[in-house]
Amino acid sequence: MDNPTDPATKQDLAQLRAEMQHQHDDLKQTVVKVETDILQLRAEMQHQFDDLKESGRDIQTEMLKAFYSFAETNQTRQGQVEANVNTVITRLATLETRLLEVEKRLNMPPAA
Repeated sequence: MDNPTDPATKQDLAQLRAEMQHQHDDLKQTVVKVETDILQLRAEMQHQFDDLKESGRDIQTEMLKAFYSFAETNQTRQGQVEANVNTVITRLATLETRLLEVEKRLNMPPAA
């Protein structure tokens, strides 16, 4: 088919059909390869997503452990502070009692 105005022969059509079939087969192979690549990419993405979820859970676990540790330490410290406050209150009450006894002995009314 050198001249575009010449009529097509059966041989030309057969040749065109063969070329089209060859291109169709090539296209099929390309589509199959693309589908395979997409499936592989999906699998890799799912694997990365699973790794990311696991990392998130690990971080969450570590943070919870740190918060619990802090809370326990803080609770111990708070208990010590409360014990110290109670001791100071007891000592202050003792001093007030002693002062009252001294005031009674000296017959001094307490100052307002």
